[in-house]
Amino acid sequence: MELQFASGEFNSIEINGSFYSLQRPSSYQRWHAETPPGFVFSVKGARFITHMKKLCLREKLGPILWQFPPNFGWNPERFTEFFELLPRDTREAVKLAKRHDDKLKAGAWTKTDAARPIRHAVEIRHCTFMVPEFFALLRRYNIAFVVADTAGKWPYAEDITADFVYGRLHGAEQLYVSGYSDHELDWWANRVEHWRKGKQPHDAKLVSDRRAKIGKRDVYVYFDNDAKVHAPFNAKTLAKKLRD
Repeated sequence: MELQFASGEFNSIEINGSFYSLQRPSSYQRWHAETPPGFVFSVKGARFITHMKKLCLREKLGPILWQFPPNFGWNPERFTEFFELLPRDTREAVKLAKRHDDKLKAGAWTKTDAARPIRHAVEIRHCTFMVPEFFALLRRYNIAFVVADTAGKWPYAEDITADFVYGRLHGAEQLYVSGYSDHELDWWANRVEHWRKGKQPHDAKLVSDRRAKIGKRDVYVYFDNDAKVHAPFNAKTLAKKLRD
Protein backbone atom coordinates (compact mmCIF):
# COMPACT_ATOMS: atom_id res chain seq x y z
CA MET A 1 0.00 0.00 0.00
CA GLU A 2 2.85 2.44 0.83
CA LEU A 3 4.54 1.76 -2.51
CA GLN A 4 1.24 2.17 -4.34
CA PHE A 5 0.75 5.57 -2.69
CA ALA A 6 4.34 6.69 -3.26
CA SER A 7 4.41 5.69 -6.92
CA GLY A 8 1.17 7.59 -7.44
CA GLU A 9 2.52 10.77 -5.86
CA PHE A 10 6.18 10.73 -6.92
CA ASN A 11 8.28 9.54 -9.85
CA SER A 12 11.07 8.04 -7.72
CA ILE A 13 11.84 6.71 -4.25
CA GLU A 14 15.01 5.59 -2.51
CA ILE A 15 15.19 2.01 -1.24
CA ASN A 16 16.94 2.28 2.12
CA GLY A 17 16.45 -1.28 3.39
CA SER A 18 18.93 -2.61 0.84
CA PHE A 19 21.72 -1.12 2.97
CA TYR A 20 20.83 -3.13 6.07
CA SER A 21 19.99 -6.51 4.55
CA LEU A 22 20.07 -8.27 1.21
CA GLN A 23 16.70 -8.02 -0.51
CA ARG A 24 15.33 -11.02 -2.37
CA PRO A 25 15.20 -10.87 -6.18
CA SER A 26 11.46 -11.50 -5.86
CA SER A 27 11.11 -8.27 -3.84
CA TYR A 28 12.73 -6.19 -6.58
CA GLN A 29 10.62 -7.96 -9.20
CA ARG A 30 7.45 -7.23 -7.24
CA TRP A 31 8.37 -3.55 -6.83
CA HIS A 32 9.02 -3.32 -10.56
CA ALA A 33 5.61 -4.83 -11.31
CA GLU A 34 3.74 -2.65 -8.81
CA THR A 35 4.96 0.71 -10.13
CA PRO A 36 4.00 2.60 -13.30
CA PRO A 37 6.19 3.03 -16.38
CA GLY A 38 8.83 5.71 -15.92
CA PHE A 39 9.07 5.21 -12.16
CA VAL A 40 12.65 4.97 -10.86
CA PHE A 41 14.14 3.37 -7.75
CA SER A 42 17.39 4.66 -6.32
CA VAL A 43 18.99 1.93 -4.24
CA LYS A 44 21.25 2.31 -1.22
CA GLY A 45 24.30 0.13 -1.77
CA ALA A 46 25.01 -2.63 0.74
CA ARG A 47 28.38 -3.75 2.05
CA PHE A 48 27.93 -6.72 -0.30
CA ILE A 49 28.84 -4.76 -3.42
CA THR A 50 28.69 -7.86 -5.60
CA HIS A 51 25.17 -9.14 -4.89
CA MET A 52 23.48 -7.02 -7.61
CA LYS A 53 19.98 -8.42 -7.03
CA LYS A 54 18.76 -4.90 -7.71
CA LEU A 55 19.19 -5.69 -11.42
CA CYS A 56 15.68 -7.17 -11.19
CA LEU A 57 14.42 -3.59 -11.31
CA ARG A 58 15.49 -3.50 -14.97
CA GLU A 59 14.70 -0.14 -16.60
CA LYS A 60 13.45 1.20 -13.25
CA LEU A 61 16.87 0.97 -11.61
CA GLY A 62 18.10 4.46 -10.79
CA PRO A 63 21.36 5.54 -9.14
CA ILE A 64 23.05 3.38 -6.53
CA LEU A 65 23.88 5.32 -3.37
CA TRP A 66 27.09 4.51 -1.48
CA GLN A 67 27.10 6.06 1.99
CA PHE A 68 30.23 6.14 4.13
CA PRO A 69 30.15 6.49 7.94
CA PRO A 70 31.45 9.49 9.91
CA ASN A 71 34.60 7.62 10.98
CA PHE A 72 35.58 6.83 7.38
CA GLY A 73 38.00 9.44 6.02
CA TRP A 74 39.38 10.30 2.60
CA ASN A 75 41.92 7.81 1.28
CA PRO A 76 42.86 8.36 -2.40
CA GLU A 77 44.17 4.85 -3.02
CA ARG A 78 41.25 3.11 -1.36
CA PHE A 79 38.63 5.16 -3.19
CA THR A 80 40.33 4.82 -6.56
CA GLU A 81 40.28 1.06 -6.08
CA PHE A 82 36.62 1.14 -5.01
CA PHE A 83 35.56 3.26 -7.98
CA GLU A 84 37.39 0.92 -10.33
CA LEU A 85 35.29 -1.97 -8.98
CA LEU A 86 31.94 -0.30 -9.57
CA PRO A 87 30.08 -1.66 -12.61
CA ARG A 88 29.21 0.97 -15.22
CA ASP A 89 26.39 -0.96 -16.84
CA THR A 90 24.17 -3.95 -16.14
CA ARG A 91 26.33 -6.37 -18.11
CA GLU A 92 29.40 -5.44 -16.07
CA ALA A 93 27.27 -5.93 -12.96
CA VAL A 94 26.27 -9.43 -14.08
CA LYS A 95 29.91 -10.37 -14.69
CA LEU A 96 30.84 -9.08 -11.23
CA ALA A 97 27.99 -11.01 -9.62
CA LYS A 98 28.93 -14.25 -11.39
CA ARG A 99 32.45 -14.05 -9.97
CA HIS A 100 31.16 -13.80 -6.41
CA ASP A 101 27.79 -15.57 -6.25
CA ASP A 102 29.31 -18.45 -4.27
CA LYS A 103 29.82 -16.08 -1.33
CA LEU A 104 26.09 -15.54 -0.77
CA LYS A 105 23.69 -18.11 0.62
CA ALA A 106 20.97 -17.22 -1.85
CA GLY A 107 23.40 -16.52 -4.67
CA ALA A 108 23.76 -13.34 -6.68
CA TRP A 109 21.45 -12.21 -9.46
CA THR A 110 23.32 -13.06 -12.63
CA LYS A 111 20.87 -12.07 -15.35
CA THR A 112 19.98 -8.85 -17.13
CA ASP A 113 17.39 -8.24 -19.82
CA ALA A 114 19.43 -5.50 -21.54
CA ALA A 115 22.63 -3.47 -21.29
CA ARG A 116 21.76 -0.36 -19.32
CA PRO A 117 24.05 2.23 -17.73
CA ILE A 118 24.41 2.18 -13.95
CA ARG A 119 24.86 5.44 -12.09
CA HIS A 120 26.61 5.78 -8.75
CA ALA A 121 26.45 8.46 -6.04
CA VAL A 122 28.63 8.85 -2.94
CA GLU A 123 27.58 10.38 0.39
CA ILE A 124 30.39 11.17 2.85
CA ARG A 125 30.39 12.25 6.48
CA HIS A 126 34.00 13.14 7.26
CA CYS A 127 35.63 16.54 6.81
CA THR A 128 38.76 15.11 5.15
CA PHE A 129 36.76 14.62 1.94
CA MET A 130 36.42 18.38 1.49
CA VAL A 131 39.44 18.64 -0.80
CA PRO A 132 39.56 19.27 -4.58
CA GLU A 133 41.30 15.94 -5.18
CA PHE A 134 38.28 13.96 -4.02
CA PHE A 135 35.91 15.86 -6.29
CA ALA A 136 38.31 15.45 -9.22
CA LEU A 137 38.26 11.69 -8.65
CA LEU A 138 34.46 11.67 -8.63
CA ARG A 139 34.42 13.55 -11.95
CA ARG A 140 36.93 11.14 -13.42
CA TYR A 141 34.51 8.26 -12.81
CA ASN A 142 31.30 10.26 -13.39
CA ILE A 143 30.13 9.58 -9.82
CA ALA A 144 27.80 12.09 -8.18
CA PHE A 145 28.73 13.78 -4.93
CA VAL A 146 25.61 13.66 -2.78
CA VAL A 147 24.39 17.12 -1.79
CA ALA A 148 23.37 16.20 1.75
CA ASP A 149 21.59 18.61 4.08
CA THR A 150 22.34 17.25 7.55
CA ALA A 151 21.36 20.18 9.79
CA GLY A 152 25.02 21.20 9.88
CA LYS A 153 26.22 17.92 11.40
CA TRP A 154 28.32 16.70 8.45
CA PRO A 155 30.14 18.37 5.53
CA TYR A 156 28.08 20.12 2.88
CA ALA A 157 29.01 21.03 -0.68
CA GLU A 158 27.25 21.50 -4.01
CA ASP A 159 29.99 20.50 -6.44
CA ILE A 160 28.52 18.82 -9.53
CA THR A 161 30.68 15.81 -10.38
CA ALA A 162 28.50 13.71 -12.71
CA ASP A 163 25.90 13.96 -15.46
CA PHE A 164 23.18 13.84 -12.79
CA VAL A 165 22.63 15.33 -9.32
CA TYR A 166 21.70 13.43 -6.15
CA GLY A 167 20.38 15.23 -3.07
CA ARG A 168 19.39 13.92 0.35
CA LEU A 169 17.58 16.17 2.80
CA HIS A 170 17.94 14.80 6.33
CA GLY A 171 16.35 17.71 8.23
CA ALA A 172 16.63 21.49 8.25
CA GLU A 173 17.42 22.05 11.92
CA GLN A 174 17.43 18.65 13.61
CA LEU A 175 18.80 15.56 11.90
CA TYR A 176 16.10 13.11 10.73
CA VAL A 177 13.47 14.95 12.78
CA SER A 178 12.75 18.50 11.65
CA GLY A 179 10.72 19.34 8.59
CA TYR A 180 11.31 22.01 5.96
CA SER A 181 9.35 25.26 5.90
CA ASP A 182 7.72 26.56 2.75
CA HIS A 183 10.49 29.16 2.43
CA GLU A 184 13.18 26.48 2.79
CA LEU A 185 11.50 24.33 0.16
CA ASP A 186 11.43 27.34 -2.18
CA TRP A 187 15.20 27.58 -1.67
CA TRP A 188 15.67 23.92 -2.57
CA ALA A 189 13.31 24.16 -5.54
CA ASN A 190 15.43 27.00 -6.92
CA ARG A 191 18.52 24.83 -6.65
CA VAL A 192 16.88 21.87 -8.34
CA GLU A 193 15.77 24.13 -11.20
CA HIS A 194 19.35 25.32 -11.70
CA TRP A 195 20.77 21.80 -11.58
CA ARG A 196 18.34 20.23 -14.00
CA LYS A 197 18.95 23.05 -16.50
CA GLY A 198 22.68 22.38 -16.31
CA LYS A 199 23.45 25.45 -14.22
CA GLN A 200 24.59 26.19 -10.68
CA PRO A 201 23.17 28.73 -8.23
CA HIS A 202 25.31 31.87 -7.99
CA ASP A 203 25.85 31.19 -4.28
CA ALA A 204 26.65 27.48 -4.64
CA LYS A 205 28.98 26.23 -1.93
CA LEU A 206 31.88 24.62 -3.81
CA VAL A 207 35.06 22.89 -2.72
CA SER A 208 36.74 22.80 -6.13
CA ASP A 209 37.15 25.74 -8.52
CA ARG A 210 35.64 23.82 -11.40
CA ARG A 211 32.12 24.83 -12.32
CA ALA A 212 29.59 22.34 -13.66
CA LYS A 213 29.49 21.77 -17.40
CA ILE A 214 26.43 23.21 -19.08
CA GLY A 215 23.86 20.58 -19.96
CA LYS A 216 20.50 19.29 -18.75
CA ARG A 217 20.70 16.81 -15.90
CA ASP A 218 18.48 14.36 -14.11
CA VAL A 219 18.08 15.46 -10.49
CA TYR A 220 17.15 13.02 -7.72
CA VAL A 221 16.13 14.51 -4.37
CA TYR A 222 15.01 12.40 -1.41
CA PHE A 223 13.84 13.37 2.06
CA ASP A 224 15.21 11.36 4.97
CA ASN A 225 13.56 13.36 7.77
CA ASP A 226 11.00 10.67 8.52
CA ALA A 227 11.32 10.47 12.32
CA LYS A 228 8.33 12.83 12.65
CA VAL A 229 6.78 11.77 9.32
CA HIS A 230 7.78 15.01 7.57
CA ALA A 231 9.37 13.30 4.56
CA PRO A 232 6.31 12.51 2.38
CA PHE A 233 4.72 15.91 2.94
CA ASN A 234 7.96 17.82 2.27
CA ALA A 235 8.56 15.75 -0.86
CA LYS A 236 5.02 16.36 -2.12
CA THR A 237 5.35 20.11 -1.56
CA LEU A 238 8.72 20.28 -3.32
CA ALA A 239 7.39 18.28 -6.27
CA LYS A 240 4.44 20.67 -6.59
CA LYS A 241 6.74 23.70 -6.55
CA LEU A 242 8.80 22.19 -9.35
CA ARG A 243 5.70 21.49 -11.44
CA ASP A 244 4.15 24.97 -10.99
